[in-house]
Amino acid sequence: MKCSVRFVALVVGLVAALSASAQIYQWKDKDGKTHFSDMPPPNQPGVRVQTLERASPPATVAEPEPDETETEGEGGAEPGATPAPASVQEKSQTGQRDEEFRKRRAAAAEAREKAEKDAADTAQRRQDCLRARGQYAALNSGQRIFLPTEGGDRRVLSDGERAAEIARTEELIEAFCGKD
Repeated sequence: MKCSVRFVALVVGLVAALSASAQIYQWKDKDGKTHFSDMPPPNQPGVRVQTLERASPPATVAEPEPDETETEGEGGAEPGATPAPASVQEKSQTGQRDEEFRKRRAAAAEAREKAEKDAADTAQRRQDCLRARGQYAALNSGQRIFLPTEGGDRRVLSDGERAAEIARTEELIEAFCGKD
């Protein structure tokens, strides 16, 4: 506990020393403990002095100079032409990136819509295929098939009508189911 209190005091002392002075003294005592201080120890040989220099912020921020390879690669920059200011170039590049992003997003949305439409068409074709196969099975089962009349009655499908309906259903199966 006593050691951690000393360590905290040492850190606080160092921070205070950094803000107040630009020199820190470091030495080891006879027990081998390292000490830091903003004042030199009395009569201690082997004291090491560390001078801290604070970095001052630059007076002005210099804009980076354009690289020759950058200006040559940018579509049509003439040699000797004055490059546009960095902010205009950045805005232009940002605008181009935004436009490319919008195009990619529109293409992705279009592809997604196409995939959804294709999936819906495939599902509809499956349903139509199942319906046509069911109708074909009913026509070939030998059961009587009744058709409604305009008067609300019903009539039996004749053998000729049944053959024509079987041929039409086979065409539907080929169209909806393919050659399964």
